[in-house]
Amino acid sequence: MQPIQQKFSVPFQYTVHFTNGLFKLDNPLFKSIFSQDVNAAIRKLLFVIDSEVAKYHPSLIKEIFTYTQQHTDTFKLAAEPIVMPGGEACKNDYALVEQLQQAVNDYGIDRHSYIVAIGGGALLDMVGFAAAVSHRGIRLIRIPTTVLSQNDSGVGVKNSINAFHKKNFLGTFAPPFAVLNDFDFLLTLDDRDWRAGISEAVKVALIKDVNFWQFLRKNAKALAARDMPAMQVLIHRCAQMHMDHIAGGDPFEMGSSRPLDFGHWSAHKLEQLSEYSIRHGEAVAMGIALDCTYSYFTGLLSKDELDEILETLEEIGFSLFSEYWLTKDSNQTLTVIKGLSEFREHLGGKLTIMLLSKIGKGVEVNQVDPELVKKSIYFLQEYSLKVKV
Repeated sequence: MQPIQQKFSVPFQYTVHFTNGLFKLDNPLFKSIFSQDVNAAIRKLLFVIDSEVAKYHPSLIKEIFTYTQQHTDTFKLAAEPIVMPGGEACKNDYALVEQLQQAVNDYGIDRHSYIVAIGGGALLDMVGFAAAVSHRGIRLIRIPTTVLSQNDSGVGVKNSINAFHKKNFLGTFAPPFAVLNDFDFLLTLDDRDWRAGISEAVKVALIKDVNFWQFLRKNAKALAARDMPAMQVLIHRCAQMHMDHIAGGDPFEMGSSRPLDFGHWSAHKLEQLSEYSIRHGEAVAMGIALDCTYSYFTGLLSKDELDEILETLEEIGFSLFSEYWLTKDSNQTLTVIKGLSEFREHLGGKLTIMLLSKIGKGVEVNQVDPELVKKSIYFLQEYSLKVKV
């Protein structure tokens, strides 16, 4: 018998919006996004809110109730908004996924309903995973509330939780129905969370766009001082570059190339070693410093450019070194180097790491010298001590 072959493609389309006061009664954005959905008369919504967001925006739930009551011709609440803990801890607790799945069952949330997630990147990851595996996929609306989620993690197509002591071990590729960035949520961030998301902008600028890098370098101090106009430019440009990458041919990462993970192989391990006391964006900044230093030691990057990068990261307020990098295993090997094999395992295929040949141009390599990684770590340790002095 002859084999039967089939080939088909499924188009995906979603929009990242930018606004202020999303649930103010005079803001039509939230209602307007449902005009894309012609299959349902009145949509059923289940809101899931990060507990820190609920804490610092105490009127949010009331605003959601009032807003939905004004638009009963378009949508209705399936239940009161569910408030859940955010941060990396929520990705380590599978009970939260089960709680959401129970709510999906109890409130009759089906594939024509919507789960609306409001929070930082970790909560969006966890809720997105629960939505994607319930009924083989419930429509998800993301409302990111941190710099990191508004410019990077919240605008992409990935959802995940941690398992087996590995970051993002369980996950799906599932594009959201829409992403709604409300800049007002950024006003209540503490300085660490405000700063942490800037590292993802540094990442894409260094590997893809020298003009964007020059903007970041020029505005480093303004960004550190919480200048909102500068931050809005940063978020919009970074989100655009992230979206452009998704449309570039490998949105579901079937190949070995993952340029947007520049600085991430060690960052993921550093988060784990610190038991997530180091925020993702902070770890990424240190990972960028490490990979840029490694690029210099391999002869790819000039010393002047390395100095420019490290100085800019420090102007923004990032630390470039962590004592966790010096953690050793039973064989007296730096534990962070295990992140290379774990990174390859998570990706599959051959090891592919993004380095820097010059500012604005990334280059992929398939081998990494552990001794040069150690040399780079000790260089950053010495560099950081000199800066403190």
